Amino acid sequence: MKWVLTVLFSLFPGVALASSGMPSIGPVRLEFILFALTLVGVATFHKQTMYVALTGFVAIVSIKYIFVGDFSLLHHIIGGNGAEGEWRVLLNLLGLLFGFAILAKHFEESKLPDLMPNFLPDDWKGGLVLLALICIMSSFLDNIAAAMIGGTIALAVFKGKVHLGFLAAIVAASNAGGAPSVVGDTTTTLMWIDGVNPLDVTHAAVAAVSSLLIVGILGARQQHAYQPIVQGRVEVKVEWRRLGIVFLILVSAIATNYLFDFPALGVWAAILIGASFSKTPWGELKNAWRGTVFLMALIASASLMPVEELPPATPWTAFGLGFVSAVFDNIPLTKLCLDQGGYDWGILAYTVGFGGSMIWFGSSAGVALSNKFPEAKDTFKYLKHGWHVTLAYVLSFFIMWGIVGWNPHAPHKKSLEANRTIEAPANPAEAATSAPAAK
Repeated sequence: MKWVLTVLFSLFPGVALASSGMPSIGPVRLEFILFALTLVGVATFHKQTMYVALTGFVAIVSIKYIFVGDFSLLHHIIGGNGAEGEWRVLLNLLGLLFGFAILAKHFEESKLPDLMPNFLPDDWKGGLVLLALICIMSSFLDNIAAAMIGGTIALAVFKGKVHLGFLAAIVAASNAGGAPSVVGDTTTTLMWIDGVNPLDVTHAAVAAVSSLLIVGILGARQQHAYQPIVQGRVEVKVEWRRLGIVFLILVSAIATNYLFDFPALGVWAAILIGASFSKTPWGELKNAWRGTVFLMALIASASLMPVEELPPATPWTAFGLGFVSAVFDNIPLTKLCLDQGGYDWGILAYTVGFGGSMIWFGSSAGVALSNKFPEAKDTFKYLKHGWHVTLAYVLSFFIMWGIVGWNPHAPHKKSLEANRTIEAPANPAEAATSAPAAK
């Protein structure tokens, strides 16, 4: 160990050891530097994103073992000593990304997307209506499913030519729809499980509607100029058996998300049931595995970052977290905000949820859609053609703030702990002490 430190300090005189033993350059710890380099690598080498993410993960784990004496990756994943670990998030993500890839293929082969031109307007407003449908679906489905279904329909109605700006709009619409609903996004579900009242996130709908209008109009016009919607009436025979499997998967996901906080369980139970009476497109797993491994490696790396506190809860902090969530997993960010308390949960639900839409790997919906549309993995082109997503985020945040204001909630965990202390004092002496105060 001594020779490692000797070489480190001789090469980088500005390096200093943090209290945990982790080297830092100025105020920035080494693991943050490695994570930032990983993100730069993902943006630069968009055709090798999986290998870049895995390399970054291995590098971060390695320096944790070198410099943090009590670090254990197994403990971090599985949990212990009162901590659950990251296994639930990672396993859920694994199941949902693979499962919804199969769902999207079932939906495509049901032939229902081929009928959509019969119901959508013929001009650019057809794209706007499609994005609105995605947004509505995401309010009660997982945003990954809404994005995958929307992408499948877009392939059919635009003859396989989908503009990158419209793909960004699909991701944005799916994340916008999930923000006001505790069953529409992992972050809002996490808030619900943690004790936040479901009604406390509903005013995020103000920003969701505003965002949808901005990305919907601009994205739909981009798409119409690139490839108009198919015109003319289409006659196809819908395969209702496959459509029934899609419905079963979605219902099972909602049920197990509500009952067990584990929607992937319902997804795969429904897929296996459907396999007993219909051919399952298992080949889609081959198309989705690289993107799935990429996102899991990125989220695992983000969970290893020692982010122990955030700035004070203010509207500007919430606004900044939206940009952070575009490159940093929004699940640990949300956990930190819940522990800290004092946020307007509706505004936070919008910023950490919709903010991830600004870059393709900023949300699981974006990664899932990029498995179907690999061109979306070019970060610079995504930013160039999906510029309206960032515009929508900024404008809609201030529209929501101006209309509903900033209404911070008390740290609900501390309130619950205080109530439990009053209701169940630790010993008789405390009970005697608290009795007069109760009067």
